[in-house]
Amino acid sequence: MGEWQVTRIAGALGAEVRGLDLADVDTEAASQIEALLIEHHVLFFPDQHPSAETHIKFGEHFGTLESHPHLENPTPGLPDKLFELSATHGGVADEWHTDLTYLERPALYSILHMKRVPSVGGDTMWSNLAMAYDELSPPIQALCEGLTALHDGAANDVPDEQMVHPVVRLHPVTGRRILYVNEHFTRRIVELSYKESALLLAHLTSWVSEPRFTVRYRWAEGTLAIWDNRVTQHFVLNDFDEERVIQRVTVMGDRVEGASEPRWPAFASGGGETDISRHDEVLREWEKTRP
Repeated sequence: MGEWQVTRIAGALGAEVRGLDLADVDTEAASQIEALLIEHHVLFFPDQHPSAETHIKFGEHFGTLESHPHLENPTPGLPDKLFELSATHGGVADEWHTDLTYLERPALYSILHMKRVPSVGGDTMWSNLAMAYDELSPPIQALCEGLTALHDGAANDVPDEQMVHPVVRLHPVTGRRILYVNEHFTRRIVELSYKESALLLAHLTSWVSEPRFTVRYRWAEGTLAIWDNRVTQHFVLNDFDEERVIQRVTVMGDRVEGASEPRWPAFASGGGETDISRHDEVLREWEKTRP
């Protein structure tokens, strides 16, 4: 890796990388960056200030790009693959989430360039979902491996876009088990009643934000970050009142593979199997169990 300096910034995940210019990244360098990303889950490249074209070219080394499938780009003149968001508070990212889990093939990598940063606040946190799974008790691990969860795009104003994913997925490169539910997009555990699902999801979505699983990053203008959505969640701290401007591209993902096959049928109040392909009919059956 030549003169690159790689510095870990938390015990759970995260590293800063210095000593390279992202405009000069070629296929070999991109492969080395991806290896670092598999190891550290989120990488930060300070003092870069990439142009939109450089940002896009960098992202294309890692796969097919999509700016954001459901958020309108408010800034005219930017390339279609690049999404810019200006905010004076946290907005849609101030819940723990993995990007676009309501899609069949959710986001693989997200690549964010901090264009303007508030003088105070606006940090981002990430959580290591493999570590979160590893530290569950063995009985809860075994239960979660047999379950699936319904995710939908209601938070992005597309509630009809839905997908069922395993609660525990396998990372396709490392083979590690990953706790794959989040408070932003995950609506229910398919195989459980309303009350059971609510209790388990409340525990799991709180569990992933335990401080020992996380890193918190203080941004500087010009920093570019890339993270692996297969093994992380992230959260923007809504504690700022000055303009915060980001530009982002998204590398679209691969199919989610579960650690095991579902071990039970979808829950139905009458005891039979329930079709969970659409949300509306299922919820009418499922919510009969609401206390």
